[in-house]
Amino acid sequence: MNILILHNKVPYPPKDGGAIAVWNTALEMARQNHHVTLVCMNTPKHYVSANQILSSIHPNLNIIPVDVDTSIKPLSLIFNFVFSSKPYHQKRFKSNVFKHKIIELLQQQTFDFVLYEGLFVLPYIRCIKKIAQTFHVFRAHNIESEIWQRIAQNETNPFKRLYLKSLSNRIYNLEKSIVNEVDLLLTLTKRDEEQFILLGYKKLHYVSQAGIDLSQIQVNRFNIKYHSLFFIGALDWLPNQEGLLWFLRNIWNTIHQQYPTLQFEIAGRNAPYWLTRKLQEYPNITFYGEIDDAHNFMKERAIMVVPLFSGSGMRIKIIEGMALGKSIITTSIGTEGINTTHNKNILIADTAESFQSEIIKLIENKDFFDNIGTFAQQFIHQEYNIEQIVRNTIQFIEKAIAL
Repeated sequence: MNILILHNKVPYPPKDGGAIAVWNTALEMARQNHHVTLVCMNTPKHYVSANQILSSIHPNLNIIPVDVDTSIKPLSLIFNFVFSSKPYHQKRFKSNVFKHKIIELLQQQTFDFVLYEGLFVLPYIRCIKKIAQTFHVFRAHNIESEIWQRIAQNETNPFKRLYLKSLSNRIYNLEKSIVNEVDLLLTLTKRDEEQFILLGYKKLHYVSQAGIDLSQIQVNRFNIKYHSLFFIGALDWLPNQEGLLWFLRNIWNTIHQQYPTLQFEIAGRNAPYWLTRKLQEYPNITFYGEIDDAHNFMKERAIMVVPLFSGSGMRIKIIEGMALGKSIITTSIGTEGINTTHNKNILIADTAESFQSEIIKLIENKDFFDNIGTFAQQFIHQEYNIEQIVRNTIQFIEKAIAL
């Protein structure tokens, strides 16, 4: 099949959850002999220079980055809040340059379907429908409005909470108004599929999980720094900032007092200055910033903490960590949409006391630690193999197009 994929950032190199989901899918489609054109916004926040994008990644995969300035401009944000009913995201990701590149491609060749990776490229469906006959597939990585709703609920500043509630409502209205313009909805989880149906979605739908390229995963349980505690995730994402600060304020000092030699190692891209300063206030913190090889970082360390209290969809870093045999402690929201089992292949804790208790359990009981990691790895091999996920998804799309 000839496939056009649209995304609101360059997913290569794949360093965060959304990028990993998009990249693994696009590359696996190419490996399965589909011709994939990936058009992505090259934004200041996630800018990738042309020489970083290898032209020889796969002969069936053509990556076209388009420079788009999506940076937040305070005056524009205020003007949007006061005079518009649309979410500011919609304005930020609206680009004539990006639109014209899509039109140019559609005039040059025919695509069997267009895959919109994420809500903020979905509005381009309206211009595409005017110029081309094709099948439209939207893959929702999460319920975007739910992320901002949860962030608003956890915000203590009343002015910020007011803005975030308004933003959540606007994104909800966008999701509701546009989702039925697609021919097929893909979600990463069954829960998100059900939420979109409650939102009013009435057409074809299919759960297409974010998968892992298991051929790239190597696990050596004899080369783990035990005891070690770590966090990895994009630090420009509000739910990660919120969860990490909660962990530091409510758990880390107590754990440090009990295990004074234990280091808490943190890795993540695009950490704002205020956050790096905050990390310096706590003892035994090692902050690496953005790292070149996330897999090597995770492989060498033992206990992975994922404290999340907002967000939506599926946390790809948890899937990656489990594939690498990590013993992971997260919240109910962190493992939402992943059919994990507490005390078997993951540990779930929603309070500071229970989170702390699970960490101590893993530190004090090496056999328990090993069992959690081993069963986590087995679970991913059974449920999240990208090769099988892409094959099943393409088969479903082919049947849907033929209807």
